Amino acid sequence: MGNAELKVFGGTAHPELLREITEYLDIEPGQVLLERFSDGECYVQILENVRGADVFVIQPTSSPAENLLELLLMLDAFKRSSAERITAVIPYFGYARQERKDRPRVPISAKLVVDLIETAGADRVLTMDLHAPAIQGFFDIPVDHLFAAPVLIDYLKDLELDNPVIVSPDAGGVERARAYSKRVGGDLAIVDKRRTGHNVAESIQVIGEVTDRDCVIVDDIIDTAGTFCGAVRALRRAGARSVRGCFSHAVLSGPAMDRLAEMDELAEIAVTNTIPLDERRRTFEKLRILSVAPLLGEAIRRTHTNSSISSLFV
Repeated sequence: MGNAELKVFGGTAHPELLREITEYLDIEPGQVLLERFSDGECYVQILENVRGADVFVIQPTSSPAENLLELLLMLDAFKRSSAERITAVIPYFGYARQERKDRPRVPISAKLVVDLIETAGADRVLTMDLHAPAIQGFFDIPVDHLFAAPVLIDYLKDLELDNPVIVSPDAGGVERARAYSKRVGGDLAIVDKRRTGHNVAESIQVIGEVTDRDCVIVDDIIDTAGTFCGAVRALRRAGARSVRGCFSHAVLSGPAMDRLAEMDELAEIAVTNTIPLDERRRTFEKLRILSVAPLLGEAIRRTHTNSSISSLFV
């Protein structure tokens, strides 16, 4: 961006990802003070000059809600410090599953979050695998929507599975599964499910031939793992030789880890590091964590130099 200096900062949500991205870019992370007052309020102070700088702020807005608030306060601080351009890098965009009014008297939370980010001072947004891609249309500023697929596809290719079946856990994910199957090779299958309540799903039927095949379930988010575990069982009942999972965002909330620990039928789960994981999740023997730091780092580099990032898309 002209002669503007590249500066990359991060909040407290994911310091490890910030470290990996700045190592890829061969720069030091920017200095910022992030504290909590005794009453729990967030305090932000930028500890270096950013006047005229091209600033990137790394902060997934996963739980807790303070991560979003911290991002907003940082954006406001950079705006008031006369940064030339501010890009919010949001590897995991929280509230993306609340992108429409699907029943009476509910908010469109994703639109509200977008408005807050813009008002706080973001000039651009760089994000990854939005649960609802149409959220890009909520923004009145440029949005670069990356996909974790290149990282996950490389993982699948390294497994050298013989004619795998790429499985969508529901009808809504067929387009994603088809894209994976074209890149990896192999056939496509769908697990038809019926939802019975919030965070509860019942997998009921496998559409496609999976007998004696290695199956890979692909989706953007694994949350409570109810849908995933139901799909694994359905595939094994249908005769699948092995079942794996590939997910961009490892939310893994509530009963997820207990459910996964009970899944003897599961071979492995691959996720990316868009969301920080605690010790129990990181050390789960069947969980493989893949880094998207090089992908995000390259997108930051090209954005800074005003180069095209189209080749980073799948």
